Amino acid sequence: MGNPWRGDVSLTLDGQRHEMRLTLGALAELEAGLKADTLVALVERFEGGAYRSVDVLALIVAGLRGGGWHGAAEDLLHAEIAGGPVAAARAAAELLARAFVVPEVEHGAD
Repeated sequence: MGNPWRGDVSLTLDGQRHEMRLTLGALAELEAGLKADTLVALVERFEGGAYRSVDVLALIVAGLRGGGWHGAAEDLLHAEIAGGPVAAARAAAELLARAFVVPEVEHGAD
C-alpha cells in the first residue's frame, strides 16, 4: 500500500502493482505535456467531470514516472489496467487530489 502522505496511489498494469505519485518533476512534465493548458484547468475538468481520456493518460504517465517507472505513454496503449478505464480515471483523479490536499488524520477514541 502506498503512502497517502507522499501522495501515492496504486495502479495495477499487466498484473504488476505500481505506486504512482505526482512529484514536482512529474507535475512539471504533466504541465508541459498539456501545452497551453494549466494544472488548474485540469483540476477543474476533473472536478466537473469534463476530463478527457488524454487527461487521464497524461496523469497516469506522470504519476507512474513520479513513482519511478521508466515507460512512456505509448507503453500504456496495449497495457491491461486492472479495473479498466474507470479505475484509471479514478486513480488519475486521486493522484491529482493527493498532490494538492493533505490527507485527513484519523483520530483514535479519546
